[in-house]
Amino acid sequence: MDIITLFSLAVGLAMDAFAVSICKGLAQEKLSVKHMVIAGLWFGGFQALMPTIGYFLGSQFRDRITAVDHWIAFILLGFIGVNMIRESLDKEEVCPEGSMGVKAMFPLAVATSIDALAVGVTFAFLQVNIVLAAGLIGVITFVMSAIGVKVGNIFGARYKSRAELVGGIILVFLGVRILLEHLGIL
Repeated sequence: MDIITLFSLAVGLAMDAFAVSICKGLAQEKLSVKHMVIAGLWFGGFQALMPTIGYFLGSQFRDRITAVDHWIAFILLGFIGVNMIRESLDKEEVCPEGSMGVKAMFPLAVATSIDALAVGVTFAFLQVNIVLAAGLIGVITFVMSAIGVKVGNIFGARYKSRAELVGGIILVFLGVRILLEHLGIL
């Protein structure tokens, strides 16, 4: 997987955390750099941890399903992407509360990084350098989450659904690209 594809994937994965960070920023009356760093550490940390876990889980099965690994990548990325697109169109979604404590941030960090776990499984099949991939995903998510808190505090929730939509489109595109490359079409 080349660095541009990996970067695009990292941005796509970070969009859920970015969207939640916008809501967190929206709920802050007096925003400080501390709020931005806390969101970045929680979301970036989990976005780096989960693909690593997925990679090691997927490595256990890699040799048995190499012939269909591109289909697995296509299905997982497509499913995650379509789900993000669907969520972006859901008008009834409510932003989480503004607390930055462990009880509020831990479940959000886990929830926004579940898709990264599935992507980590895909990384094992594609034999991606997991240290580089997880590090890049974590750093990009950290930066985007910190920016999301600031954006939410300034502009409100109007960018939340757009962020999820863009992230979903990126993941679907990457899934299709991986499939077409393995089929020899690209």
